[in-house]
Amino acid sequence: MMRLRTRSRIAAGTAVLGLVVGLAACSGDSGSSDDATGGTTPASSGSDARSDGDRLDNGDLSTVSIGIHSGWDEGIAVSHLFKVMLEDEGYTVETGEAEAGLVYAGLAGGDFDVNFDMWLPSTHADYLEEYGDDLEQLGTWYDQAELTLAVNEDAPITSLAELADHADEFDGRIVGIESGAGLTRITQDAVIPTYGLEDMDFVISSTTAMLAELKGATERGDDIVVTLWRPHWAYDEYPVRDLEDPEGALGDAEEIHSVGRTGFTADYPTLSSWIGAFTFEDAQLASLENRMFNQDEGADLDGSVRAWLDENPTFVDDLKAAAQA
Repeated sequence: MMRLRTRSRIAAGTAVLGLVVGLAACSGDSGSSDDATGGTTPASSGSDARSDGDRLDNGDLSTVSIGIHSGWDEGIAVSHLFKVMLEDEGYTVETGEAEAGLVYAGLAGGDFDVNFDMWLPSTHADYLEEYGDDLEQLGTWYDQAELTLAVNEDAPITSLAELADHADEFDGRIVGIESGAGLTRITQDAVIPTYGLEDMDFVISSTTAMLAELKGATERGDDIVVTLWRPHWAYDEYPVRDLEDPEGALGDAEEIHSVGRTGFTADYPTLSSWIGAFTFEDAQLASLENRMFNQDEGADLDGSVRAWLDENPTFVDDLKAAAQA
């Protein structure tokens, strides 16, 4: 029988998040993103209330709320990239961070305006099926996203097909991330039964906890297996490699989509064009994530973005030009 161990603080956080009606935590400073557990419900939630708000000269509503998936660094990076760009354009930007299911529920209910991290066709397929009628697809910015199980590069195995026979060398554990993540569901429902890993302890915790365990194992020289995904800065920071997936249990490469609430394009015609034109190359994303989460250690996410934009001075102008093409 597979044993699921959920960290108590994650369970408690999820319970609190379920009580937050609006799901959004307002962020008015340039620090790290606010977590929805500590935020306040917007005074007027829902797209109908916001559609009557002030508009900028470019035709967009002046306030925009970004829903961010907890622990998904590529989404956090892109969300704060847009936050900084939009604030420079005169928008008021609110951010709220929660597990993916809560973010999509918030989008569908109009409490968030946009999310930059919907993985399709597999990882977030359940959320698309549940909430898709109340969402707008805004564009694809990355098309080689992959779910993985990764090990230290000197681990004794190269394939998931070998993991069950070598479970003891990994202390009988697979270190996972948040309980609501699509990667967690696919690991539970597909990877574990496909490769006979039911006797291993699948530790469901958080992305932060997983990365802490990966760092500790690296420093000690221990073998470890973690759930991970590409793109992620951990591949640059730690000596890890993906286990082969001969049965294809983790699925094919996916796309990362931006998605908005119903009415988003009408309320944000200019921003919608920017989002539709937005793409990120591997090198660009890696450099932004490394700046935010490694060099600056996540201390000031907006400040890290501004430093990255200083190093990439044509990025915003290039994006606007692409939107007009």
